[in-house]
Amino acid sequence: MSRHSDPSVTTESTASKNIDRLVRWADDFPTAGVRFADLTPVFADAVGLSSVIDELAVAGEGTDLVAGIDARGFLLGAGVALALGSGVLAMRKAGKLPPPVVSQRYELEYGAAELEIPEAIDVSGRRVLVVDDVLATGGTIAAAAELLRGRGAEIVGAAVVLEIAALGGRSRCEGYPVTCLKQV
Repeated sequence: MSRHSDPSVTTESTASKNIDRLVRWADDFPTAGVRFADLTPVFADAVGLSSVIDELAVAGEGTDLVAGIDARGFLLGAGVALALGSGVLAMRKAGKLPPPVVSQRYELEYGAAELEIPEAIDVSGRRVLVVDDVLATGGTIAAAAELLRGRGAEIVGAAVVLEIAALGGRSRCEGYPVTCLKQV
């Protein structure tokens, strides 16, 4: 597992081997020029999913809330929260939650998006681990952290299954460690 600021140093782990074995790549999806990492086969494999959850949970030691980003981050976040004995917060795409919500807009490599959380959930003073499937340009994780910090949360880290190192997303994740299980 890679848990440090130098993405060039990696250690082959059980989760990394399962990711290599199971991930499915889709070129030009969702738009031309984007290479999509489909983690569905990893999630559908009991050994693969278990190894990923266990290794992501290491990044969240001392966390009392896991924020899973819509939508694959929900699956990962729930598993990590169970492993840590913490709560889980689903960070939804715009328009999926009833008002009132708190939102954060951000840019993706292929457009713009917005994350929301219910205004009623108090994250103030909570130690939060942000979990998602892929770190690409860093916009989604940075927006999640900004939204949570704006509500008074302490971001203890971000944890992802895959990091596309060439896109430099790690540089946008400031003030907290980033854990990735596999760099591509």
